[in-house]
Amino acid sequence: MTSDDRVLIFDTTLRDGEQSPGCSMTQPEKLRVAKALAELGVDVIEAGFPAASRGDFDAVNAVAREVQGPVIAALARCAREDIDTAARAIAPASHGRLHVFLATSAIHREFKLGMAREEIVRRAVQGVQWAREHCADVEFSPEDASRTELDFLAEVVEKVIEAGATTINIPDTVGYTVPDEFAEVFRYLRKHVRGIEKARLSVHCHDDLGLAVANSLSAVLNGARQVECTINGIGERAGNCALEEVVMALKTREAHFGVRTNVNTTRLYPTSRLVSSITGVAVPRNKAIVGENAFAHESGIHQHGMLKNAQTYEIMRPEDVGLSRTTLVLGKHSGRHAFRDRVKSLGFELDDAELNRVFEGFKALADRKKELFDGDIEALVLNAEGHESGPWTLQAFEGTLATGADSTAAITLKHSDGREVMMRGAGDGPVDAAYKAVEAATGISLQVRKFEVRALTIGEDAQGETVVYAEFGGRSYRGASVSTNIVEASVNALLEVINRIELAQRNAQRVS
Repeated sequence: MTSDDRVLIFDTTLRDGEQSPGCSMTQPEKLRVAKALAELGVDVIEAGFPAASRGDFDAVNAVAREVQGPVIAALARCAREDIDTAARAIAPASHGRLHVFLATSAIHREFKLGMAREEIVRRAVQGVQWAREHCADVEFSPEDASRTELDFLAEVVEKVIEAGATTINIPDTVGYTVPDEFAEVFRYLRKHVRGIEKARLSVHCHDDLGLAVANSLSAVLNGARQVECTINGIGERAGNCALEEVVMALKTREAHFGVRTNVNTTRLYPTSRLVSSITGVAVPRNKAIVGENAFAHESGIHQHGMLKNAQTYEIMRPEDVGLSRTTLVLGKHSGRHAFRDRVKSLGFELDDAELNRVFEGFKALADRKKELFDGDIEALVLNAEGHESGPWTLQAFEGTLATGADSTAAITLKHSDGREVMMRGAGDGPVDAAYKAVEAATGISLQVRKFEVRALTIGEDAQGETVVYAEFGGRSYRGASVSTNIVEASVNALLEVINRIELAQRNAQRVS
């Protein structure tokens, strides 16, 4: 395989991204993200680490069955059981890849693995050979490569290529390197590794020093033809190289880098919002490419320049990343056709049943709000798609708030088995009172660890998103909901957590 002008985009949102605290996803959520990534045009989707748990295996297997287009990859340690499990998980994919890894740096050899150099080489080669028994497409990653002695790194890379690795990924696992230093790693490998032309060089950078994108671009300039990244840069610790940033850097500065990707950049913004909605991790306003302020101009001098020529202060067009310039869009008298057009222009594709469901929500919202904005439409679509129904649903609630006294709440819930339960609660504020009533009604008592509220649009009648993080039975759960009524959104977010707990209990009973 020779170097060319195309850079593959390897998305690891479902694996490395999901390992970030608070970013765990259910299987249906992983499928939604995987399908969005396929529409985005990524080349490889790393769907998970099948040996980590039965849930991970099932999610990878579902992605392999249901998502067409990209290569579906699964991560495995250089251990026979891991590799066999990963191979079974990706078996349904039309094109699967096994991604095996083993740490190579001195600090990992001594303190994590307790292995000498010779044993590392033997294990790495053996892992690749086992993977090749199942799959012709095998990627190898020397974990903590950026802190590995160059001569030893070259030895490992050469041996695994001989064993059949078709992609060699060079990770900056702890975000330690800097661009010129990392460039030298790639130059060294290309010069000293026999057979390096037989494999595609890849790069995987973490953002501990805020250099993940810069280091990845440096690697591209020095021969890397695959970049591993995540949507919104989510991932362990400070995160990973942000897909949207590296892709738009390569596109905007194509004359400098001399390479291209196959990503449909107009899908970047909706995909970013989808991942943010599912994980509950908000996109910072000043986030490059997909943040609210990325194409906003407040300075009078900037605004004057923009009116004369947008390129005075914009190096890319909002439309290039799927962001519409429209602010005020629709109202209560808008019809289904206009609504469908607006949803489509925002980057969402809905079938008739989904459109009807979201349109009903739109009409109900339009009766409560004076003005509707793009953010309102996005919230309706993402909220309608993003949450599994039942078994508990909110039928009605009412509450009181008084100075110097406990707030009260009366909650009516309906269960999928036909039960309807009404319960009252009192607490320090309307949300606390409502939560006590919900816990009493469902019989599930949990610990709320984090509670977040943010406005999704502007104005005093803006929709608010509530995100709840809670613990039950030693596991963490997250729920989210959107409404113009913050207490209603808070209750529905908690119900999403309780529904996930009840469904998990049912599944555990089936297994036992």
